[in-house]
Amino acid sequence: MNGDFEHAYFPVSLDLDGRLAVVIGGGITAQEHVQSLLRYGADVLVVAPEVTDVIDELVAQGAIEHEQRGYVRGDLGGAFIVVCAAPSIETCRAVYQEAEGCGCLVSSVRVPELCNFIMPAVVERGLLQVSVSTAGAAPEVAEQLQEWLDGELGPEWVYYMRLLGQVRRIAIDRIADRDRREDVLRELADLPIRDRIGAGDKPTAEEIFRDLMLGSQVDSATREV
Repeated sequence: MNGDFEHAYFPVSLDLDGRLAVVIGGGITAQEHVQSLLRYGADVLVVAPEVTDVIDELVAQGAIEHEQRGYVRGDLGGAFIVVCAAPSIETCRAVYQEAEGCGCLVSSVRVPELCNFIMPAVVERGLLQVSVSTAGAAPEVAEQLQEWLDGELGPEWVYYMRLLGQVRRIAIDRIADRDRREDVLRELADLPIRDRIGAGDKPTAEEIFRDLMLGSQVDSATREV
């Protein structure tokens, strides 16, 4: 990471399901990252001489693994992603060097220049994820935008996104022509479904698909006339 905060980052969403994530450190910051990594399905290994009660309970439950000691070179073997929340900059530097050598993604949460990726502020509503990043230049602004988005995106988005995914699956199964299917799905995005959900309605995917196809047929007939 460049110290002048002019470096551009490639935005991407990662599939962590079943992948090894190593967290170096056992404090509150490490705990937050452990919980986040678990939420996305990662296999988590914590390396730290001491850990919080929450991390200790996760170990007792068998949800994560814990090496009760400080970091040593080789701890990142097989890791896909690494988070270093150790208090020592020397440890962060050593973790970063090993991660770079073995091709791991690594974030040192206290030392921005020892990262090859950064974690954005995120607002989630079910399947919807909105990420905000300032490339490390102003994380406080990212947090402010996160709070604003959190207030703007209501709970109806959870049902709405799940419903759209179900309708997309039906369309893929029932509309063989790809161009036709894409036209229909573009029309889907324009329907006021979210407003209906926000007003208390809970339409099913079959209902939406039926209405969508009827409306599409009417539009097609109108264009032909």
